[in-house]
Amino acid sequence: MLKIGLTGGIASGKSVVASRLRELGAVLVDADALAREVVAPGSVGLARVVEAFGAEMLDADGGLDRPRLGAVVFGDPDRLAVLNSIVHPLVRERAAAMIAAAPTGGVVVQDIPLLVETGQGSSFHLVLVVDAPDDLRLQRMMERRNMTEEQALSRMAAQAARDVRLAAADVVLDNSGTLTELKNAVDDLWTRRLAPFAQNLSEGRAAQRTGGPVLSPADPTWQAQAARLAARLEAAAPAHILGVEHIGSTAVPGLDAKNIIDLQLAVADLATADRIAPLLAAAGFPLWRGVLADNPKPFHPDPVDWAKRLHGNADPGRPVNLHVRPAGSPGWRFALCFRDWLRDDAAARNDYLAEKRRVAALHSVDKSTARYAADKEAWFTEHAAARMEEWVQRTGWQPPALPKAESGQDVGARR
Repeated sequence: MLKIGLTGGIASGKSVVASRLRELGAVLVDADALAREVVAPGSVGLARVVEAFGAEMLDADGGLDRPRLGAVVFGDPDRLAVLNSIVHPLVRERAAAMIAAAPTGGVVVQDIPLLVETGQGSSFHLVLVVDAPDDLRLQRMMERRNMTEEQALSRMAAQAARDVRLAAADVVLDNSGTLTELKNAVDDLWTRRLAPFAQNLSEGRAAQRTGGPVLSPADPTWQAQAARLAARLEAAAPAHILGVEHIGSTAVPGLDAKNIIDLQLAVADLATADRIAPLLAAAGFPLWRGVLADNPKPFHPDPVDWAKRLHGNADPGRPVNLHVRPAGSPGWRFALCFRDWLRDDAAARNDYLAEKRRVAALHSVDKSTARYAADKEAWFTEHAAARMEEWVQRTGWQPPALPKAESGQDVGARR
């Protein structure tokens, strides 16, 4: 199933998005509703709250006096942390039970106000953030919830800052306009991305790509996107994944590239790669069917040494190539070395960009990028190989260490 984490600052319009996603067919797990449920009268959660904050937190009927508790914890980070340590584990336990009961192949949306604050982003295939400017949210709280400015600001201060929340987002839904505009944006997201993503996951296939090579201007958010994807991958099989690195042109700041994130996942050997393939698929990265090995590079001609497993992203909204390689292998080393060489050597970076543009122009009407990739090989052989190795010798470059190596030894320095 496709697991979506939905969040947003107070008064951002998150509840509208949650409701619309449920209307479109998603299973909604509402953390706020569960937070009320786990501290209902007679619950273990309520008993723990009373133990931590006192019996005065109960109303006349024996239920939780929410306004009184809110006045105690909001604006006091330490006391808020105590409350969260009681409620959040209980909410997660209840949410897990609901998710387990959801239909296979469906879309599950977890509405979690403090998703970013509690570091849960890597638990989802996508994080959706509903956003509105702080001044607009402040106005809404004062006008629609009858809060004073001080109360509203206190509630906002108890959540992550807007920029932090946006940095955790795979998708941002803007709610600075009308509710109709927001619902239309949700409908479009569902049709174009969420429903196809869920179907691809169910069928165990990467999202289809069509069209020839199109170079996009360097995007400064590529690094952050790669980091979010890497965190999800590492969470998929932590006992077997030695590390995940952002590689390829999108990993080189300032370099125009196809808008495809390349990631390299290091494992001990190809048997491990095959063993964790179903886990990677469940995390949103199925194996590209029929693609099992690199073409041998002319300056490293042994195809066995260059063997890998290639996965793609099931998400049609974010193309990804996931290269699963044995740590210390020539292919693993080359990908890291080439990235670091281009990052360090401006002349090499400019030469490579010129070659990319030349070959992209030749194949602009192609229906795939296969011939574009093949035609760049001569540049690697005739121009890159010797220059890169000279740079290695001059700088003493070594691959990054991999402290999670299953052998217990650092394989990062293998050559």
